[in-house]
Amino acid sequence: MTQCNQLSFDFGDLGRRQITARFDGGQISGFGGIGLLMLAEQITGVVRQAAACFGDYRDPDLIEHSSQQLLTQRLFAMILGYEDLNDHDTLRHDPLLAVAAGKTDPLGGDRRRASDRGKALAGKSTLNRLELTPIGARQSARYKKIAVDRAAMERLLVELFLQDHERAGPPPPQIVLDMDATDVTLHGDQPGRFFHGYYDDYCYLPLYIFCGQHILCAKLRPSNIDASRGALKQVQQIVQRIRKRWPRTRIILRADSGFCREELMHWCEEEGVDFVFGLAKNRRLIGAIGKALHEVGEEYHRTGRASRQFVELPYRTRKSWSRTRRVVAKAEHLPGDKSNPRFIVSSMAADEVAAAELYEDKYCPRGEAENRIKEQQLQLFADRLSTTAFRANQLRLWLSALAYTLCRILIRLALHGSSWARIQTQTLRERLLKIGVRVRVTARKVWLHLSSGFPDQAIFAHAYDRLCRWVT
Repeated sequence: MTQCNQLSFDFGDLGRRQITARFDGGQISGFGGIGLLMLAEQITGVVRQAAACFGDYRDPDLIEHSSQQLLTQRLFAMILGYEDLNDHDTLRHDPLLAVAAGKTDPLGGDRRRASDRGKALAGKSTLNRLELTPIGARQSARYKKIAVDRAAMERLLVELFLQDHERAGPPPPQIVLDMDATDVTLHGDQPGRFFHGYYDDYCYLPLYIFCGQHILCAKLRPSNIDASRGALKQVQQIVQRIRKRWPRTRIILRADSGFCREELMHWCEEEGVDFVFGLAKNRRLIGAIGKALHEVGEEYHRTGRASRQFVELPYRTRKSWSRTRRVVAKAEHLPGDKSNPRFIVSSMAADEVAAAELYEDKYCPRGEAENRIKEQQLQLFADRLSTTAFRANQLRLWLSALAYTLCRILIRLALHGSSWARIQTQTLRERLLKIGVRVRVTARKVWLHLSSGFPDQAIFAHAYDRLCRWVT
C-alpha cells in the first residue's frame, strides 16, 4: 500500500474559499455507534461466553491482550465490516475499538514496547493465535497457545439461542429447526477442498441449522460428501440440549430433499420429533399424480393462468425406507406451459395439517433460512475461509456465526417496535454503527463527540433507550 506522506490535499475552490484536507483532526473514529454493540454485549455476554470456550496457555506475566479482548476486537471488527486479520494492523490505532475491547488505556500510551505505543489493540500476528493454535495445544506448546474447545463452541450456539428466548419470555410451545447445506467457493488449496458437481466449483459444504433467525449449528465439511452427512449427530445434540431446558416444546425438523434420508426420518419417528422434508421426484411419484397433472394442465390451457392441486400419497421406496410415510404432492402447471410437480414427506398426520397447509405454510417458509445463510456469508464474511488449516477455517465460520448472533440480538433488543425492526446486518452497520466521532480521553471520562449531522439520531436514541431497559 502507498504510504501517505502528503501533508494536505486540495480539492478546488468554493467561491472565494479553498477546500483543503489534512490528517490532523486528532483522535477521530468512524465507529461512533459501537456503544450499542457494547450494551448488547453487556446484556447478553456473547463474547464473554465465547471467550470461555478458549484455553489460554500463555504466560500471564507477558500477556497484554486477554483472550476476551482479542475475541472482542475480532468480532466487533467483523460486524463493522473488517474481515481480514491484515485490517487490524491499521485498526489497532482506533481508540474507540480499543474502548469496546476493554482497554483501560485506549490510546496505547502505556504499552511495554516503544514500538507498540500509540497502538492499544493487538496486531494481526497476535490475533492469528486464535486461529492457528493446534488442537490440543497446552502450556508446553511453543507458539500460539490459545486453543478453542470445539465441543464447547458448538454448545454455545445452542445456549445463546436458549438464553435469548428465555430473556424474552417463557419457552415457546413449538419451534422449527431448519437444516441446509450451502457452498463456500474456494480459490486456494485448502484441505477438504473438492470439486462439487452441483455447484460447479471447488468448495466446502458447511451444514447450517437455524431456528428462525437464530443460528444453532455452523459445521464446516468437505464437499465430497452427501449433503446430509453428519446432520443426524448435530440434530441429536441440539434436540437433547433444547429438551433438557424446554421439555414441553414441540420440535419440528425441516429441510430440502438433500436431507430426506431414512436415518434422519427413523430417528425423528423414534424420538417424537416431527419432520417435513422435500422429496426428490421420480417416475413412480410422477405417475401416481398423473391425473392431477393432467387436470392442472387443462386448467392452465383454459385460463392461461398457473394452476395447482395438492394430492395425498401413502408412499414407501422399494429399498431405502423402513415404512410407508405420508407424502404430499403439488401438481402445478406454470406460465410457459411448464409442468412443475413437487413432493414433500412428513410425519404430521393429515387430520392435523391439511395437504395445502403442510406444503405452503409448513414447508415453504424454510426458504427464510437460506436468507439468513446469505446474510452471514455475504455480510459477515462466513465465506472467507482461506487459511491452510481446516480447523482454522472452522473457527472462522464460528466467529462469523457469533458475529451474526450478536447482530441479530442487537437488532431484536434495540429496534423492536420501530420501522427498522427487520433490517439486516449491512443496514445496521452502515446506518447505526459507522458514525463519525471525535474521541477525547480525560482522567475521568472517555468523551465521544458524535457527528452533529448524523441523519438517524432519532432511531439511535430509540435503540439506546431500549437497550438501557435490558441492562441490569
